[in-house]
Amino acid sequence: MKNTYYLFNPGRMSRKDNTLVFVPIDENGVEGKAKYLPIEGIENLYIFGSIDANSALFNFLGKSGISVHFFDYYEHYTGSFEPKDQLLAGKMQVEQTKAYLSPKRRLHIAQRLIEGASFNMLKNLRYYNNRGRDLEIHISNIEQYAHQINSSQDIPQLMGIEGNCRQVYYQAFEHIIEDFPMNGRSKQPPSNEVNALVSFGNMMCYTLALDTIYHTQLNPTISFLHEPGARRYSLALDLAEIFKPILIDRTIFKVFNQKILKANDFEQKLNGCFLKDTGRQAFIRCYEERLKETIQHRTLNKKVSYKHLVRLECYKLTKYILNIEPEYKPFKIWW
Repeated sequence: MKNTYYLFNPGRMSRKDNTLVFVPIDENGVEGKAKYLPIEGIENLYIFGSIDANSALFNFLGKSGISVHFFDYYEHYTGSFEPKDQLLAGKMQVEQTKAYLSPKRRLHIAQRLIEGASFNMLKNLRYYNNRGRDLEIHISNIEQYAHQINSSQDIPQLMGIEGNCRQVYYQAFEHIIEDFPMNGRSKQPPSNEVNALVSFGNMMCYTLALDTIYHTQLNPTISFLHEPGARRYSLALDLAEIFKPILIDRTIFKVFNQKILKANDFEQKLNGCFLKDTGRQAFIRCYEERLKETIQHRTLNKKVSYKHLVRLECYKLTKYILNIEPEYKPFKIWW
């Protein structure tokens, strides 16, 4: 099984035969012990530290089908290196564009995306409500907003419904997360520990969706809920809406309530709150455990990982766009 590798330390990466060699370098320029990563065991790389590399390395990674995702010092996603497109097909691109240009079909996809996202948010809230968190008012409010999804007339109206659902949902975090207040959603920069982890986690979910899209025939720049932009892969934003409650928020609740992350895993700087390396590493360990968990899929009648659910979602969207299926049905957690 191939694995995802996360590199936090600065260093130098190179190729040696069919192996990647990473040499960490500390702030004084002193080299540490080299680490060897067999190429056949790598699915993708997440780079959080400063890495020295050359074009020969990236040629090697490209031929091996390995993607690399880069993040800056403040945990912002900055870009990806993706192997040459091998699965893109002309027919798929034409049909995806036609689906975006059709107000009816675009609205159908966007509505289903928000339907799936709101359902999965409610599933989280009901889980904690059944464990004494008293979230009835939050559940009721989101249910009322969710009932408006099918009657929405356009994308801006639908985005307003999504925004209302998520505002109420984040208010419930105050009752779910112990010891750390959220005080509303804040970004750029996040104001406290909960917001810092939500921002970091959402970015990880977006990157996962983008990486998955690259392994299908879908074009990541043609989206349906979020407006396609000149400088972003907006289809990944669309798909991430469904999976953030399942993959990210459940992990956030776990790391805070089980005391896996503590106050000293964060730091205040530049008028914001950010994760230290210890915090990022602890969260990613739990996140990777979540991705590798398996469930018995009701339709496929076999066990699949949470990570593979994102790939299956791409396939469902593809079938609708290509008119193989009459409608797109979003993933809804059933357990």
